[in-house]
This record gives sequence, structure tokens and C-alpha cells, in this order.
Amino acid sequence: MLNLCFAVIVSLVSATFSIPAAAQERLTVFAAASLRNALDKVNSAFTDASGISVTASYEASSALARQIVQGAPADVFISADLQWMDYLAAHRLIRADSRFDLLGNRLVLIAPKDSHLGKVDITQGFDIAKLAGQGRIAVADVKAVPAGRYAKAALETLGVWPAAETRLAQAENVRSTLAFVARGEAPIGIVYATDAMVEPKVKIIGIFPDDTYPPVVYPAAATIAGKPTALRYLRFLRSRTAKAVFEEYGFSVLVQPTSP
Repeated sequence: MLNLCFAVIVSLVSATFSIPAAAQERLTVFAAASLRNALDKVNSAFTDASGISVTASYEASSALARQIVQGAPADVFISADLQWMDYLAAHRLIRADSRFDLLGNRLVLIAPKDSHLGKVDITQGFDIAKLAGQGRIAVADVKAVPAGRYAKAALETLGVWPAAETRLAQAENVRSTLAFVARGEAPIGIVYATDAMVEPKVKIIGIFPDDTYPPVVYPAAATIAGKPTALRYLRFLRSRTAKAVFEEYGFSVLVQPTSP
């Protein structure tokens, strides 16, 4: 009996140490807040295909980039604009040869689902202050957060920034902006089309013309300190599987798929 128990223990210990290394590995991905729903699904598919688990941290691209500069241990960074990726490149904290533009998006004007506001034709000089009524216009931080900077650029191009500037309710990221409107704390807000798609408590009442703000581009790259398998993850982001998920959530995919 003693010999049998010893054999069982040895068998269990051997089985533990025979688990493939990839199954025990974990990647940390810092990604723009607007990617949460789509990237969670992509990450799950990546884990199923590779055995490598992914921990994603979602926040404003500005906050994540600053955390990486301060030493936060990210393997991959996916920004909602080019500027914050360039910021890390200037600090020599990303692998330049791994960088590529992954996704695109659009800006929309939203209101609570039960709002009386109907379709808005967003054209030069449109009366955004009147749309807000006595309330505020929800946007992400216009000085640092990509969604906020895109929104400011659009309002400036349309000639309505002076009327809007004093009425803004600025949030720490685009999902917080979305939440302000969903909870009815702001009568209107400016977010990405993909954010509006995943929140049933809001409706899109207008689409900002593409030529009123810089193209919304999401670059991705491995960090200098990233694990070697970060490159495998980035390849998966370019796969047909990932493309289908991103498109399901309303993103435009800027790269040709390189694998199934």
C-alpha cells in the first residue's frame, strides 16, 4: 500500500511539471478603454488557440502610456491614437518592428435611449449648445484622451467649439463618457461608434463627418520589456478570427489578415 501511495504522488508531481510552459504563461495587454468588449472576446479566442492567458488593462491611452513610462509591466500596448504610441516610441519603450495600425473608428453624438432628441444633421455651425439644453456635453478629457481630442478637433472644424467649451463634462476615458449619458447625467455626449453599439441605454443621434477630425487609428505594438510571446499575440490580432470579432463590434480593420 505504501508503495502504491508513493507511486500516485510521483505520478501527480510528474504531471504537474509536464504541463506545457505556454499553458502557464500570461501576457499583460494595456489597451484603450474603447476596446474592452471586442478585445475581451479576441483575447479569449487567443487563449483557446494558444494556451496563453491574457490579462487586459483598459483605460485612456494617455493614462496607460504614462504608466508604461513609469515602469508598469505591459507586454503589449494598443492605443486609440498615434500620438500616445509615438510618445512611447520617443521613450524607446516599444519594439518599432512590431508596430502596426490595427483598427479604425468613427465619432458619434449620443443621447440617452429615452431622450426626446431625434436625428441630428451635424454640419457647419450646428447648434450643439441648444441640443444640450440646460445640461452638459459629455466628452473625454480634451487635452489628453484620444476620444476627447478627436471631439475637440471636430467641434473646432465645425465652428462650434466656443459654444461647446464652457458646457463640457469631461471624463477620464471614453467609457466614462458613455456612462454619463447612459445614466442620464448628460443629455448628449461624444464617443466612438463602437462604444454606442455596446451600450443599450444610449442611442446615436448624429455622426460626425470624417473630414472634421483626424482619422481614428488604433496602433498596436510590443513593449521593449514584453515577453517573446507578445509577438505571437500581435500576429493573432492580424488573424481572420480577430478581424471577424473586431468587425462584429463595429471597428474597421486596417490590416489584411495573415492567418486563420
